[in-house]
Amino acid sequence: MAEQTHTLLIEVGTEELPPSEARNLARHFSEQLATALVENGLVAETNPEASEWFVSPRRLAVRLAHVRARQADRDEERLGPAVDKAFDDDGQPTKAAEGFARSCGASVEELDKKDTDKGQRLAWQRVIRGEPAEHIVPALADEVLRKLPAKRRMRWGDGDVEFARPVHWVVCLLDDQFLPGQILGLDTGRHSYGHRFHAPEAIDIPHAKDYEAVLRKAWVFLDDRAGSLQDHIREQVASLAESLGGHAELNPELLAEVAALVEWPVALAGRYEERFLALPNEVIISTLEGHQRYFALWGKDGRLMPHFITVANVESRDPETVQSGNERVIGPRLDDAMFFWNTDRGRPLADRVDDLDAVLFQKKLGSLGDKRRRVESLASEVAEAIGADTKATRRAATLARCDLLTEMVGEFPELQGIMGGHYAREDGEDEKVAAAIGDQYRPAQAGDALPGSPEGLTLAIADRLDTVVGSFATGQKPSGNKDPFALRRAALGLMRMLVEEQLELDLDAQIERSLTVLGEQGTVKEIAPEVAGEVFDFLMERLRAWYREQGVRPEVFEAVAAVRPTRPADFARRIDAVTAFLKLDAAESLAAANKRIGNLLRKAEEEGESIAGFDAALLAEPAEKDLAQALAKSLKQAQSESDYGRRLEILAGLREPVDRFFDEVLVMAEDATLKRARLGLLAELKAGFSSVADISRLQTG
Repeated sequence: MAEQTHTLLIEVGTEELPPSEARNLARHFSEQLATALVENGLVAETNPEASEWFVSPRRLAVRLAHVRARQADRDEERLGPAVDKAFDDDGQPTKAAEGFARSCGASVEELDKKDTDKGQRLAWQRVIRGEPAEHIVPALADEVLRKLPAKRRMRWGDGDVEFARPVHWVVCLLDDQFLPGQILGLDTGRHSYGHRFHAPEAIDIPHAKDYEAVLRKAWVFLDDRAGSLQDHIREQVASLAESLGGHAELNPELLAEVAALVEWPVALAGRYEERFLALPNEVIISTLEGHQRYFALWGKDGRLMPHFITVANVESRDPETVQSGNERVIGPRLDDAMFFWNTDRGRPLADRVDDLDAVLFQKKLGSLGDKRRRVESLASEVAEAIGADTKATRRAATLARCDLLTEMVGEFPELQGIMGGHYAREDGEDEKVAAAIGDQYRPAQAGDALPGSPEGLTLAIADRLDTVVGSFATGQKPSGNKDPFALRRAALGLMRMLVEEQLELDLDAQIERSLTVLGEQGTVKEIAPEVAGEVFDFLMERLRAWYREQGVRPEVFEAVAAVRPTRPADFARRIDAVTAFLKLDAAESLAAANKRIGNLLRKAEEEGESIAGFDAALLAEPAEKDLAQALAKSLKQAQSESDYGRRLEILAGLREPVDRFFDEVLVMAEDATLKRARLGLLAELKAGFSSVADISRLQTG
């Protein structure tokens, strides 16, 4: 008969939670509570499908299926002294026996005797009854909640309990049974609360499985792992946009934030004056989304419409009044943006270049003017290397940071670079220059698009190189989870550009050039010799993390990294080749052989053996002669191949002679000359594979 289990519900009612943290807190609550229940024997095993979490602006909730009503009973056994020391010659218990019995809460007569590998000993056995869930769950939930990763904790009332926001109620149910206890300093109950305005009274949760339905009747639409609330909002916005003849492109981050702010979403439309459409699209969108959390609407012609959609948290009896209020708020903000736009265009970007010297970029790396001059120098050389327009790139580097001095970017810092591109066009700059300035900060985050032009790529690469190399040269590299200058993000963006755009830039050379520019400018007086290597290793670590996210096996990355290619585009081609090699039938055997070869060569080196200039004519056994002949032919053919995949495919044909060699030949022969020849043959074989990667690092089983 299957074990009877139950459904556990815990809800924590709070003041409005931080929108950016709510879903993360709920997810952690669910995962960590499930783990705690498994560790305490109330759940058989962690099962993500049996664990649900819910969130709204004023609550975190977790519902777990398959929870036991009590822990399983368990046997406990304690071993005491040896029997021959537990009783005297008259058979009476000694002090050792009596002391052991007292520690067990039993009499000596109740003790058993047990044979062990150390002889017969006294033993105490008992069955420990499992604790009921109601005695365990509230305390476990309290412990988990207190450890959740809230960025900022608050206290409330007279207690010393801390949480992301003050807590007002706690629900704790096992099916329909209320579990009494205290969580976050509050007595648990079975009553929740609905929408702050539509259903403010306490509501009874009759059963853990009824949770969403009861809350929905109380005007609370819960968000969950599947994004149900976000889907509901998306449908409302799409329907309303269609009724206006347009569509909304929902920014996922904005959608998540809006969902974290509403319990009962109601999409409402509004409009703004058409004259504001003269502003760049990014300014309008930033005003709508960033300042007001409104969704912009696009027409069928691909242009912005003078409409927006907002999501209210209440079913208003007078939606026209709500709409009017939203429109009154957005008008002045767009007016301000129009003022900044007109004011900034009154002074060309080029007139602001000298002003960059008066603005600090970074204390140890000088002013924005210093930054400009370094990037100009680096960008010129990168442009030549990747075939970008050198003149346009250098001009873009000169003007790149000038928009930081504009009114618009002062109000909308998220538009830096973007506004520079617009102002450059207004100033009559070459389109290549304007596009490069607008693209210089891309990719801004994981998954972001790369710059769309060679000049934009060049500027973005030079800027990131200077930032990363300069920070390392001045002793400001990331440490642990501290990365105040976002160097990891900059490094990842740099490596993505080099790999995804297949740009043939040598990292070693570019790092050295960047260090040289720092020295020539006098920004850094003395640069430690190990800095170049540290920067290279740091960039490769970012590439390692990126490949891991792409699903590339760690040992494939290690195999390529072991031969230290210095051009990321070349590194990527080797990754593809090794990944394909792993699918060949010969991969497992050859990887093992290369590992064995590496061990033999390492041992020979430690013993002072020299294998340089070995004489293949000294090889005696048919198996080694056949391998030498096959290897010479394969190496000649492989070296003529520029495609790494094809090169490994050719070398994979050596599987049979390699296997035969190790079956029939003793490498470490007593004859020193013959041993040297055999080691030399194996060194050539390993070098052939190492022209692509160190395949001995592959795990092929």
